[in-house]
Amino acid sequence: MGVIKAMTGNTAAYTGAALCRPDLIAAYPITPQSSVVEGLAGLVYNGKLDSNFVQVESEHSAMSVVQGAAAAGGRVFTATSAQGLALMYEPYFRMSTLRIPMVMAIATREMTSPETIWSGQQDAMSVRDAGWIQMFCESNQEILDMMMQAYMIAEDERVHIPVNVCYDGFYSSHLMEGLDVPTQEEVDEFLPKYDGYAYLDPGHPQALDPLTPGNLMMHYRKEHLDAMERALDVIEEVDAKFAAKFGRSYGGCLEEYRCEDAEVVLVTVGGMSGTGKDAVDAAREKGIKAGLIKLRFVRPFPAKRLAAALEGKKAFAVVDRSVCFGWNQGPMHMETKAAVADVDAKFCHFSAIGGLGGADLSYEHMVQCIDKLEAMKNEPGEKETFWLMAD
Repeated sequence: MGVIKAMTGNTAAYTGAALCRPDLIAAYPITPQSSVVEGLAGLVYNGKLDSNFVQVESEHSAMSVVQGAAAAGGRVFTATSAQGLALMYEPYFRMSTLRIPMVMAIATREMTSPETIWSGQQDAMSVRDAGWIQMFCESNQEILDMMMQAYMIAEDERVHIPVNVCYDGFYSSHLMEGLDVPTQEEVDEFLPKYDGYAYLDPGHPQALDPLTPGNLMMHYRKEHLDAMERALDVIEEVDAKFAAKFGRSYGGCLEEYRCEDAEVVLVTVGGMSGTGKDAVDAAREKGIKAGLIKLRFVRPFPAKRLAAALEGKKAFAVVDRSVCFGWNQGPMHMETKAAVADVDAKFCHFSAIGGLGGADLSYEHMVQCIDKLEAMKNEPGEKETFWLMAD
């Protein structure tokens, strides 16, 4: 059996990664991710983790180093935030389109400018179409557990796509919760030793990523998207396997909370979901039939399952902690609209944007969204974006 420990989200991230026995770690510190790197470095240099830790001069170098090690057949890990993610964008994109499995944590943070180091999801959302699988965590327990699941998903032969485990900077990364931490033996039983294919093998020299003509590029992109579709099933399978082993299920691609008879629904991403659930409970006490859908994976986007979860509802609001520049709405509202496009006219819906740059995304904001939905639920159509700002 595991043990109960108090951990920050960053501690949960590096503890979960270490339990997966990575062969190589390369990462560069950046707020609010830095203690992930520091924690792993401490484990390696104190002899508690048998892994190669490579000190690099930038995030671009970090992704390049883990890319080479993964291409040689190793299980690898790194972590970053915000401008660090932007700096590694070239090898980040290359990692996914080479279809090399790995796991990277993103302690999400607002992007500059104006200058900020505070929480937001703009960094991760900005690269959601760079070919990685992306999931967002609500709790520190989920961060730890998803490290194990992420490797199993990424390394599945039906997938072979790297995975981002994203969680809210500062709100999750630096705040502490009690966690059930599994033993190394339990994790070894759940996650088998990685027997990765070595693209780079001195015994069988070959060109990795040569100049590719368009007709082959078409095949590569189609195969990548086909693997993304298969990942939707793999995600559900891995969640079920994890629940059978550890007794915790997160619902696979998304979680439905009190949605069975709901008329109005909040759609949330990441740590805000717990606050949204409290607001749903309060609304139920007032006689409002409210529910919540937590989008756990945004890539691949679970469009069919989300549409099924919203079927029969009257109204929904998607709460984003990021913006879609040019559309005056949040990116997950756009994605959700696309998922229900065939029946969009039946819904009242709006985009709600809050929590940018570390601003509080409060219980009162969630209540306001539910009350607004309740007042408009019999008026189908898209409504004006609702900005969740302090007075």
